[in-house]
Amino acid sequence: MFNELLESLQTILSLQHISYMLSGVALGLAIGIFPGLGGIAGLSLLLPFLYGMDPISALAMLIGLVAVIPTSDTFTSVLMGIPGSSGSQATVLDGFPMAKKGQAARALSAAFTSSLFGGLFGAVILTGFVLIARPVILAFGSGELFMLTILGLSMVGALAGNSFVKGLSACGLGVLLGSVGSAPATGENRMVFDNFYLMDGLPLVVVGLGIFALPEIIDLLRQNKPIANASKLGSGWMEGIKDFLANKWLAVRCSVIGCIIGALPGLGGSVVDWIAYGHAVQTTKDKPEFGHGDVRGVIAPESSNNAKEGGGLVPTLLFGIPGSGSMAVFLGGMVLVGLEPGPAMVSTELSVTYTIVWSLALANVFGAGACMLISPWVARLTTIRYALLAPFMVMVICFAAYQATRDLGDLVTLLAIGFLGVLMKRFDWPRPAFLIGFVLASGMETYLYQAVQFDGIGFLLRPGVMIIGAITIFSLVFMYRQSAKKREEEAANDEASSNSTGANYNRRPQIIFAACVNIAFLYGIYDGFQQSFLGGVFTIVISSLMWVLSAIALYQLLRNPSNDPVYFDLEYIQGYAFDKDATSMMHYLYWLSGLIIGCYFVGYVISITVFFIAFLVVKASVSMWRATFLTTIAVGFLLALTQAMVLDLPIGLLQEAIALPWPIG
Repeated sequence: MFNELLESLQTILSLQHISYMLSGVALGLAIGIFPGLGGIAGLSLLLPFLYGMDPISALAMLIGLVAVIPTSDTFTSVLMGIPGSSGSQATVLDGFPMAKKGQAARALSAAFTSSLFGGLFGAVILTGFVLIARPVILAFGSGELFMLTILGLSMVGALAGNSFVKGLSACGLGVLLGSVGSAPATGENRMVFDNFYLMDGLPLVVVGLGIFALPEIIDLLRQNKPIANASKLGSGWMEGIKDFLANKWLAVRCSVIGCIIGALPGLGGSVVDWIAYGHAVQTTKDKPEFGHGDVRGVIAPESSNNAKEGGGLVPTLLFGIPGSGSMAVFLGGMVLVGLEPGPAMVSTELSVTYTIVWSLALANVFGAGACMLISPWVARLTTIRYALLAPFMVMVICFAAYQATRDLGDLVTLLAIGFLGVLMKRFDWPRPAFLIGFVLASGMETYLYQAVQFDGIGFLLRPGVMIIGAITIFSLVFMYRQSAKKREEEAANDEASSNSTGANYNRRPQIIFAACVNIAFLYGIYDGFQQSFLGGVFTIVISSLMWVLSAIALYQLLRNPSNDPVYFDLEYIQGYAFDKDATSMMHYLYWLSGLIIGCYFVGYVISITVFFIAFLVVKASVSMWRATFLTTIAVGFLLALTQAMVLDLPIGLLQEAIALPWPIG
């Protein structure tokens, strides 16, 4: 074994290996900064270039890209409120509010330091764990994986905001939306309205961008000011490092969570950041500001997000079972260069395995260092007037959303989910709870069906199931006690503020929204009864429970006085109901609707060009020549990226009827 370790060390320190790794890191930085693409797109881009390469050099490029994307995707999550990938969604909750306060560089440096630590931690654990991982992973069956999804849903309690009933209802709405499409057990189509696009379910990228990105863009446009007013952002990076050191044990715990969840096939990066974020909320005692710019809300998900890459390599290398989409493409790259995943990776190919592991650690160092070096300058984007940034962000979001299935339905779904996100933000229904329900819906139903099929109801008596169940119960009890203590401390302040301004609160829009949520669950029950027992039982049970909860929320809205602190929302009064200077949220939804309708008729390139110029002239008060210049740069960049990555853009009826030249054809 010592000889294999020495051989691996010599390989990763060679100039050739480091050069190829840096090439992968550079590409990973570019891909990660661009929201919505993530590791799958980056790895897919690399695969054609691997033919004929030396296996170790090819792996160096792949590992460099895999390691740095979970770090670089933090830029848009913090600066723009747009999740860079599914694994950086939880970072938005506190990273973006910090940017609004002028602490963008601090948030970024804390995130990059945490990412570096998580990546190194994952590599160290993987170094020792790779030899004993096989029996541990094989001990996890469908029952244990189902209980892990329940543990993930228990995090909703920590993300529920002021009303636990609203939080659970929002989570249930996410589960219901995640159940759209084919039933895992029977393949029956549920809640698809005979729409071909819905038969495969809604893409996570589209839902994540719609529920978080569009509401933040509209909110900032209504305020008509920069994301942050502070201009001296360059010095904040040292403060972020100090924040990490002050919360190092939180980073350790979340890195452990990342390694464990990452090593379990089927869960991957879409859930680990939420579990880590919920753990941070539950274990913090000293008056946290989670959701409003608490740096611990950045440290926790970023530590776990990078650590999970090390864990994700365990089933990929040992069993050939990818734990996530990016690991699936990485697996294809291994096969392409002549490496066969399996038990041989810890016997005859042990030196290659350790080369991969230590390359992951080294790439994390390079990637985090590069991101931290440029973060003070990139953070200055937050001081630009948002009306100038908004059309570029809309262009990026629509482009990223369309790459999910490359169907115009992606853009329609983006708009619809964005509208839902605006209403949830307006009426204080927690969007993180909704998203975690959506993420876990498919896996929860699949694992439950498999567990019952294999072991019957007796799967609940499996030791692993009982242990995870006990952890879940402990987590819920701990969270409830923390929440009760917090409510007691804030009750006096909430009562005082609500008594002073609550009389003017108009509850009618919120009542209508709660009623619509209730009707959605009723439809879920109805649709479930149209399916076979196995195809409909999951949606019937979930919709029935959530219909009762949403009915309670609706009843409380109808019954409680307007100054009830549970439903009083000062931001709503100041920002949405009585702010005469603020433009209506619907105004900007009309702009987005016009863009998508234009895509249907004349294609994306023409539509985004017209949208860009019109928005800059009308909303940003920019001269026509300057608007044309900025539009040319933005659209040119998009077209160059599309060509380089061999990606598609939406075409319209015009392109279908007439053969037009590139780029409008």
